[in-house]
Amino acid sequence: MSSTTLQGLLLTALILLGWLISLVGLLRLDLGQLSGPVLVPLVLGAVLLRTLLQTGLFIVGHDAMHRVLWSERRGWNDRLGTLALALYAALPYGRCRGNHRRHHRFTASGQDPDFHADVGAGVLGWYRRFMAGYLTLGQMARLLGAWAALALVACWLTPLGWLNVLLFCTVPLLLSSLQLFLFGTYLPHRGQRAPQLQHRPHSLDLPPWLSLLACYHFGYHREHHDRPDLAWFQLPRQRRRSGLLAPA
Repeated sequence: MSSTTLQGLLLTALILLGWLISLVGLLRLDLGQLSGPVLVPLVLGAVLLRTLLQTGLFIVGHDAMHRVLWSERRGWNDRLGTLALALYAALPYGRCRGNHRRHHRFTASGQDPDFHADVGAGVLGWYRRFMAGYLTLGQMARLLGAWAALALVACWLTPLGWLNVLLFCTVPLLLSSLQLFLFGTYLPHRGQRAPQLQHRPHSLDLPPWLSLLACYHFGYHREHHDRPDLAWFQLPRQRRRSGLLAPA
């Protein structure tokens, strides 16, 4: 096993464990027992943490789609990707991988499922098209069923358990989808729309610490398209090699 694979698997384990531990802990949280001064910052911090971990699940699945999560063991690579996307939003790994391969093969064209070529379409129109490429009736049924099951368990643990599911499962997923769309699709690719067509996606000019928080370095998008064989945590080094990122 290479050092890159080992690092990727360790980071994957941290993301999965963080997601699971925070889920279990927050579903047990009795919001009714918290006072006002404590409630707001606690809930806000928990939602932001869950959003970051939720996005991390998709990033794990994304690396698996490129077969760089565990390149030496393709079967385990795909199993981990399937698990990550299922936990993220009950997304089917095969369909997502097919869409993402088309995105890389036909970037900024009519065959790119993540690209909106209509210059008249605003950010919301592009977001609707982006989400439509991933959401299906079956996937939504699985997701809503999982939330309903969690709500039943949470209500058994605490009187306002359904609110915990809404705040710490539903809201983070919605925020995560916006995070992935803005930093991983819209901002990097919007410059490729006519009439001023650019042939390559744009990378966001962010320092590494902010790039990590923004979307696990997904904003270094030109580097990702140039080197899709690199794991997400290798993108700052690739950007530094290009001379566009100052040394940390």
